[in-house]
Amino acid sequence: MITNPILPGFHADPSICRVPGEGGDDYYIATSTFEWWPGVRIHHSRDLVNWRHHSYAVTRTSQLDLTGHPDSAGVWAPCLSYAHGQFWLIYTDVRSTIGAHKDTHNYLVTAPSIDGPWSEPIYLNSSGFDPSLFHDDDGRSWLLNQQWTHVPGKNHFNGILLQAYDREAKRLVGPVKNIYAGTELGVVEGPHLYRRNGWYYLLTAEGGTFYEHAVTLARSRSIDGPYETLPGNPLLTAWQKPTDGLQRAGHASLVETAQGEWFLAHLCGRPLEWTGPNAESNSPESGYAGLHCPLGRETALQRLIWRDDDWPEVVGANGQASQQPGMKVALPDLPPHPFPAEPVRDDFDSATFNGHLNSLRKPFDDSWASLTARPGHLRLTGRESLMSLFDQSLVARRQQHFNCRVETRVDFEPENFHQMAGLVAYYNTRNHAYLHVTRDIDSGERVVRLHVNRDAALSSVSAPVPVAPGPVDLAVEFSHDSYQFHLKQDGQDWQPVGPALDTAMLSDEFATRFINGFANHFGFTGNFIGIACQDMAGTRKHADFDFLSYEAKA
Repeated sequence: MITNPILPGFHADPSICRVPGEGGDDYYIATSTFEWWPGVRIHHSRDLVNWRHHSYAVTRTSQLDLTGHPDSAGVWAPCLSYAHGQFWLIYTDVRSTIGAHKDTHNYLVTAPSIDGPWSEPIYLNSSGFDPSLFHDDDGRSWLLNQQWTHVPGKNHFNGILLQAYDREAKRLVGPVKNIYAGTELGVVEGPHLYRRNGWYYLLTAEGGTFYEHAVTLARSRSIDGPYETLPGNPLLTAWQKPTDGLQRAGHASLVETAQGEWFLAHLCGRPLEWTGPNAESNSPESGYAGLHCPLGRETALQRLIWRDDDWPEVVGANGQASQQPGMKVALPDLPPHPFPAEPVRDDFDSATFNGHLNSLRKPFDDSWASLTARPGHLRLTGRESLMSLFDQSLVARRQQHFNCRVETRVDFEPENFHQMAGLVAYYNTRNHAYLHVTRDIDSGERVVRLHVNRDAALSSVSAPVPVAPGPVDLAVEFSHDSYQFHLKQDGQDWQPVGPALDTAMLSDEFATRFINGFANHFGFTGNFIGIACQDMAGTRKHADFDFLSYEAKA
């Protein structure tokens, strides 16, 4: 069986494609990365069961500059395709998320191989987000995207646009046509187009990306419509359905194997109960008050079959038609292709960063993150606070398991309270918990402090712990819906620091806040765990980290 989610942890808006090969086909999934760097995360599989991170497509600031972007802005909903002997990748750079404007710029990059080199970006348009590129059987290529409308009194999600793309001229050409307004579910977005048996199939997301999310399907004999919606739509949803653990199902894409089997890759979330502070503040009328997904929006795979009337339906592990996403999916007719287990610990012995490590808004640079300044260590040079939208010295990885433990060892001799270095559980600039070495503002002692930034309200949740000179080991352990920080030094046992904290603070549901029915803060990502260094006095004090380990727990 395929076990969902196939990409656990923050892997949203999956775009799946197959690349034929003599030794077997390769399958790739591209996912959104928002404000995290590098941009557009790509996973690889040979059997649709086993997946591993492969690469990133957007790796240069000439392709994308995220400096100053708000939380959960940046790279939204990439579309990866393979046609005409090369890879095509479309992505949106969202620059604002406040009020009625989004400032959505859509770009195209290409590459001869999934490993690159990826080209400089070709600007396409800014009329909306979630762009995709469709390569028709007649050799033409077409761009689709959601149209965003800022005009007061109008529907912000104003249909799906279609326009031809001239591959030789490298630009959009011809008229722009609004081909689909969506259904009564509303919030139509995430378009992908497919052709089968003389039909054009338009796959979209509706309902919004929380618990009402759904996959809508429509079809037409003509590429520009009119499109007829699937009878009994949606094709897939978990809204108000008793699923086996997957919720928030939507934003999907399709792939066909060489054996003629079809699968639907879609985002999902695995919610936990939330009874702590602010549990009722997040739009109870929307149906998700009391739930939270600290791992963010993940990627799952469902099996699809085609009926005699040329409409598809999702089928469960028992082979029965179902609109509901399932944790278990029948295996495809493909030879197994497992990957070696990944190491638990990164000792920073390589000259390059491993693919699980990310930074915020800016690429890794020796000026602030060096793997060579002290061999066997990662040296972080202190810069701005964890609330900065510009120059953070933070290196982090996704939390991918509800139960896990992360450890590090930091060698840091701060001179004052402006200088900090340590271990952080980080959702965004407004919501994170930070265990760090610093100097006490009153006594001047070298101490370990635990600061919690909850909805932009900073607090110390425990007394500072004095520590002797030398390296300090820091750890955080996640246990389902709570997490606990720890510290130790040589010859000592681990000791807890502060109380156990609730994971709700590290979720989309907590980060997204509604005022008068409209979100004034967005949360589209998931929790990261990482190491950081600050010097807010501007003297560039550095900290050396000996290792970073991530271990899943039962």
